[in-house]
Amino acid sequence: MALGGVFGAFLAVQVVRAVYKIVRPDPVPVTVYRLVRGTVEETVTNSKAGTVKARRRAKISPEVGGRVESIGFRSGALVHRGDVLLRIYAGDLKASLALAQQDLATSRASAREACLAADLAKRDLKRTLDLKDESIVSVEVLDRLQSQTETSAARCEAARANAERAQAAVDLARANLNKTVLRSPFDGVVADLKAEVGEWVSPSPPALPIPPVFDIIDPSSIYVSAPLDEVDAGKVRPGQTARVTLDPYPNRSFTAHVTRVAPYVQDIQEQNRTLEVEVDFDDAGFARSLLPGTSADVEVILRSVEKVLRLPTYALLEGDRVLLFNGGHLVARQVKTGMRNWEFSEIKEGLSEGDPVVVSLDRAEVKEGVRATIRDEAGARKDGTGRT
Repeated sequence: MALGGVFGAFLAVQVVRAVYKIVRPDPVPVTVYRLVRGTVEETVTNSKAGTVKARRRAKISPEVGGRVESIGFRSGALVHRGDVLLRIYAGDLKASLALAQQDLATSRASAREACLAADLAKRDLKRTLDLKDESIVSVEVLDRLQSQTETSAARCEAARANAERAQAAVDLARANLNKTVLRSPFDGVVADLKAEVGEWVSPSPPALPIPPVFDIIDPSSIYVSAPLDEVDAGKVRPGQTARVTLDPYPNRSFTAHVTRVAPYVQDIQEQNRTLEVEVDFDDAGFARSLLPGTSADVEVILRSVEKVLRLPTYALLEGDRVLLFNGGHLVARQVKTGMRNWEFSEIKEGLSEGDPVVVSLDRAEVKEGVRATIRDEAGARKDGTGRT
């Protein structure tokens, strides 16, 4: 009997506890964010990943094909405009140039000889004409000298024309020889080299899929190109401040400014039309260290307000309401918002500095009216952008 009484009492206690938990459940642990003042910005971001590029980048090959005789610079080397990057074997072209130069020398000598003869004939004719009035020279002699003068002049002109053709042949031979030498078009860095001494290379015309021999990049022309959604086309203009984040530099952002906004919207994908923008880094030295092709994200700052109450945007409920931790319970509070972005929203009315606003809204039991306890406080961000 005594044992049965004890068991009954124990069972009664457990039932009472269960009922109590149903009627008065344990407080829900929540994370709160205490309202602070800071900067809130209105921004637009790229719709797809942007890319680090170089405004001055040349993918070049020799104008003629042939066997590589020498390579002046390798990948990673600094080059200056006019530096010889590569030479193609040109023994035959050098011989052709030498032959053309010999022909030019012969043609010039022949032209000088013919023109001297023409000048002599012209002087003889002049002296003969001076004697004509004295009736010393016959008409036949005069006609013969006149004919010789005209013939000599024609020979002089023909010889000069031959010399000009010989000069053109020399110029052509020299131009063909120059095509076997590949020079750097500007100061820069050799990004890539696809040839070796002794190998055969070919020109790479735009219509053919032949990889260029050299890829030259000017590191002083580094910028970021990024696509924005077409709905933001009217908001962005050159000169606006921007922030760039790069995969090789996690948890860091770099200041930049918009330098160009494309004058048209790209419609490569009809359902995803974009506007291309270009931004330059404020730190030109850092920009020189970047590798073209690196992915980048761009955030253009349209306008900002400073020293205002701000709240993480994800803490806002539908209808601009928030859950406030108040005396162990969660209460709903209507707020008036101002400027906002994906991270922070300006709070104009409804809250005060230091108010604990619930930000752990991902659980169904976190709702208005429930008992709660503070499990954690979201740390304040170090700057006014929402970045730690």
